[in-house]
Amino acid sequence: MPAEVGASYRRNWTRVSISNHNSISKQMRKFDKNKWGLVLLFVTLLSSKTIAQFSLIGQVRTRTEIRDGLGNLAPIGSKYAAFTSQRTRLTFGYKWDRVTFQAAAQDVRVWGQDAATISNADGNKLSMHEAWAEVVLANSADTTIKFRPIQNLSLKIGRQELVYDDVRLLGNLDWLQQARRFDAAILKAQHLGWSLDLGVGFNQNTDAFGYNGTFYVGGNAPATALSTKNVTLNIPVGFLPTAGKGGAPVLASPLSTNAQNQNFKSFQMAYLTRKFKQTKVAALFFKDDFSKYRIDSIGNANQGYVYGRRYDQSGVNSRMTYGLMLNGQFGNASAALGKVAWQAWGYTQSGKDRDGLKYKDAYHYGAFVMFQKGKYTFGPSYEVLTGNNGFTQAAGTTSKFDPLYGTPHKHWGYMDYFYVGTGSPAGGLQDAQIKSKYTGSRLTAMFDIHYFALAADTPNRLSDAAAGSKVNSKLGLEYDLVATYTLNKFTTIEAGYSIMSGSNSLEYVKQNSMNKTRKTGTWGYLMLNIRPDFFYTKPVAIKQ
Repeated sequence: MPAEVGASYRRNWTRVSISNHNSISKQMRKFDKNKWGLVLLFVTLLSSKTIAQFSLIGQVRTRTEIRDGLGNLAPIGSKYAAFTSQRTRLTFGYKWDRVTFQAAAQDVRVWGQDAATISNADGNKLSMHEAWAEVVLANSADTTIKFRPIQNLSLKIGRQELVYDDVRLLGNLDWLQQARRFDAAILKAQHLGWSLDLGVGFNQNTDAFGYNGTFYVGGNAPATALSTKNVTLNIPVGFLPTAGKGGAPVLASPLSTNAQNQNFKSFQMAYLTRKFKQTKVAALFFKDDFSKYRIDSIGNANQGYVYGRRYDQSGVNSRMTYGLMLNGQFGNASAALGKVAWQAWGYTQSGKDRDGLKYKDAYHYGAFVMFQKGKYTFGPSYEVLTGNNGFTQAAGTTSKFDPLYGTPHKHWGYMDYFYVGTGSPAGGLQDAQIKSKYTGSRLTAMFDIHYFALAADTPNRLSDAAAGSKVNSKLGLEYDLVATYTLNKFTTIEAGYSIMSGSNSLEYVKQNSMNKTRKTGTWGYLMLNIRPDFFYTKPVAIKQ
């Protein structure tokens, strides 16, 4: 290249480089302006006024358990179980004058349940626990809303928790890591101290094209099942395997609540409450409808058979649950007699249960009184859930009260022997209980003693039993000790230990055997619950 040409090339390249540099600099300055504009916008959005409309709550809850007779008495010679389970949940909320929105995604698993690297075959480990919105339809405090016959009226629709009273019949079952939620619409009204909730839900298995009718399989049907000849057979749509030719679904005991045996097809509810001075009155009506089925089987003589229920029948079996709960208190914790809180309730069921049996004299009633003096609370309680009398129960009827979709863990012993996944006696339950509690600034401790007994006579049908004999009504004594300590604003640690001193009657009514289990069951756990509020800012003291 000639010298003059090279010099010209270098001059032109320098001008281009300078021009490009200037252009890039302008773009960078423009980007910086945009960037800082975005930052400013973000800061504006996160102003105290805006943040007040948003909430973002996290949760990591781990629970390490050692089980040796939880839910059922352990077989003689068996070993204890130990594991750690974890719930991880993220709850986002938004609140405006006329709209409230909330969504909660959660992941539930046992440590080590999955391989270190999860494969596609492991499936989706996340679930949507909540996803609902509530729209204000009337508000007497809002002058822009013209509808005034009711002081407050709103509609809450979507996947949501139903939590009413003491979660005895309707609750979120928060003790379980997976908890419970409903797909429902709730119309909520408040007027002159009265509060009324009207709710509906309608379940369906699929929205696929070509799926006709509204037949609903009320359980999580497995994809395959072993036949009577141990051959794996595919389960067709609308078929739910059972333990025998007409028995209860697999792993179901005489009675289990919480939709363990069969989820409802639809529900309708009304909840009315009013407080009179220090007494609250709450009335509940809850109707759940269950799809009808017929006994059927799949398979053939060569492969063997899988027996089950075929959900292809028109109509539903409808159950009505209704009753009252009263709560009251008087005095105060610093007075000479202390503060006295009391509760009484009574519910009955009518119609037909999920299997088409007609309800007859099915009740749930009870009461408790608690005395609080300073940091200490103490008191007795007693309740009855009726069951079937094995000697006089008429064919085609049932007297077993089913406590719907509540939180059994809170009421009938922490060891979960009754009205949970392991079932409950057909003869019902009596529970006499002594409660005690200490409440400090950071430490809370409670100790409960339960005396469990059958509510109805239950015959002993073992081969070596005398004709017409019945089992002893005493089921056992349970002792529950729990301590909770607050580490900081977002963190608590909880430890518990329980003992079930069971009887042969408990073994018989739960497992249909005698003298094959250890009569003492134990259970201990340690739970760490971390729930950070991501928009929380620590108050700063103002210097004077």
